[in-house]
Amino acid sequence: MLRLMLLPTLALVLVGCGDFKQPAATDTPTSEAHAKRAADLGKVGQLRAGVAKVDVTNKTSPSAGGPLFVKALVITNDITTAVLVTVDAVAVGEIGPIGNDYLGKVRAKVQQELKIAPECVTVNASHCHGIVANDVDEKTFEAVKTATERMIPVRVGVGVGHENRVSENRRLRLRNGKEADVRHAYSVPPDAEVDGVGPIDPQIGILRLDKHDGQTLAVVYNFACHPIMGVLGDGNTADMIGFASNVIEDNLSEGAVALFVQGCGGDINPIRYKDVHQPRNAEPLGNMLGLSVLQAVRKIKCSPDAPLKLLSERLALPRAEHAERIDALLAEHARLTKSLQGTTLNLKTFLELTAKYKLSGEFPSYDSHLYHTEKAQGRDDLFKLDEANRKNLKAYVTNIEVMEKLTRVQTNLALLRKHQAANLAAGRKPLEVEVTALRVGDFVLITFPGELTVEIGLNVKKASPHKTTFVAGYTNGYIYYTPTAKQLQNVGGAQEDSDCRLAPEWEQRFYDKVAAMLKRL
Repeated sequence: MLRLMLLPTLALVLVGCGDFKQPAATDTPTSEAHAKRAADLGKVGQLRAGVAKVDVTNKTSPSAGGPLFVKALVITNDITTAVLVTVDAVAVGEIGPIGNDYLGKVRAKVQQELKIAPECVTVNASHCHGIVANDVDEKTFEAVKTATERMIPVRVGVGVGHENRVSENRRLRLRNGKEADVRHAYSVPPDAEVDGVGPIDPQIGILRLDKHDGQTLAVVYNFACHPIMGVLGDGNTADMIGFASNVIEDNLSEGAVALFVQGCGGDINPIRYKDVHQPRNAEPLGNMLGLSVLQAVRKIKCSPDAPLKLLSERLALPRAEHAERIDALLAEHARLTKSLQGTTLNLKTFLELTAKYKLSGEFPSYDSHLYHTEKAQGRDDLFKLDEANRKNLKAYVTNIEVMEKLTRVQTNLALLRKHQAANLAAGRKPLEVEVTALRVGDFVLITFPGELTVEIGLNVKKASPHKTTFVAGYTNGYIYYTPTAKQLQNVGGAQEDSDCRLAPEWEQRFYDKVAAMLKRL
């Protein structure tokens, strides 16, 4: 059961950025003084915002489907300033082309030259697997600086869109009670073993910012899905998000910018992710997502009177001990390997016999009349041949299925070993992460650096006191997958539960932290 409750926090920053002095954290975050300060920061001044985007495509990697961008939205009410940066990249550090020093370098330069405190700068990666330029940090600052130079009074509104055609949950519920995931790294389980799939989140969270003349300045949209479908020609791409943002920008006011904020897409794939019957192409999916955003955007009513609040907190999370899980997978690997049995067939004869026995299950070895002739003669040679061939086919298929399970075990075992080594190297000290809570009018956004699985986002939304609450992973750093405690019981069955550095207790600590932050918004 989801349990959202107030606990003492590790650290609290109620951010008031820009040329104003940032308030110190109080010893008791729920004190009257703190609550008054929060209310004051939310209300002061007319909202102003600026937006910009800069091409960050790596020119040495041929692109397809359009460029990759870093986009920046800066919004202020004269005391509180929030900077939202979105970048077409796999992650903010740790994996992919963006280094671990990127966030610190961007924040330091923004603080030094624009006088905006580091905690005010929130950076979200779309999780597309595109390759950005080596100077992406400089171009990110350029986008933020340009946005600050374009600040104008704005009206804001929130909306909710719906799109359930472009994504699928990649975790398969198996009849044996375990789960497996859909990846290109290994095969999906046989159909007979699959009992169902997990949920998706079709909700699109939308923040609309309009100029006072009614023209749209920017649209922020939050959605959960791995943008990893690929494009025709297999080039460097922003994937479905690039296409969706193009659709939005092309159909709004001149110069409007669409900023995509990745949600809880840890276990969400593009629909038909492993289709082998047609080329992989993210464009139709992106077009559908973009049109669904536009449908919702056009229904949003904007207002000049909207609170702006930003909370930034640190959260210490327990590291996992993977030794027992690694031993269990090693034992499973040994069991599977031992179960492999010799078979007289090779791939060539297997394919030949499969075609014959699928085409004619009753009389595969010859036309039916010969079977009847042998029977009349008191012989059963063809029937015995069929019996032997069916036995050998079954043995060969069994070996194939074992091989497929071995590839899954080996791949996920390597992930567990990798993270066990990292946790040991860190002395099992808690993994400290940054959690932010942003409110612009009725638009509420919680961010986290992990690849949150979709159920976590759905749980936060359901429990939030704010009607339009949205959740973003892949933000302000990267700590690999962060699945539910229940998913972490699924030893080695899926990437989400193997590519993780956290103990199951992390989930409830996250919910507790989020509950406290949402209450203060």
